[in-house]
Amino acid sequence: MDLRVAAYAVIVDDGGHVLLSHWIQGRRPSWTMPGGGLEDGEDPVDAVRREIREETGYKARIGELLGIHSRVIPAGRRVTHESSQPLHTLRIVYRAEITGGKLRNEVDGSTDRAGWFPLSEVRGLQRVRLVDIALKMGGVSY
Repeated sequence: MDLRVAAYAVIVDDGGHVLLSHWIQGRRPSWTMPGGGLEDGEDPVDAVRREIREETGYKARIGELLGIHSRVIPAGRRVTHESSQPLHTLRIVYRAEITGGKLRNEVDGSTDRAGWFPLSEVRGLQRVRLVDIALKMGGVSY
């Protein structure tokens, strides 16, 4: 079984907007939480801070750990077929806040853009399940 450990952030502004990244590597492009896989030896807090910067252009302060979501994806349902093994994903979710930077799109990455969405519009977005899982972990109603 393969293992992928990733770190993500729940970022909600004072106006009730959530920051999402548009993931383009799945079966169909979908909105997801800013974040991604840890590099070898990387601390999860450093990873989520790096991923937020890469995907959105923002600098962020990483806050409390909201939870860890564990999921096993059968080999036949993996997004990429580089392996014939199931994939165990561990997704570490933090609360974060923007401290600087400017919104911009990622180039040549797993996402192609980022944006702020009113929480009331989240249910209508094409999104990965992680969005619902992470917002629930953060106690965010939408």
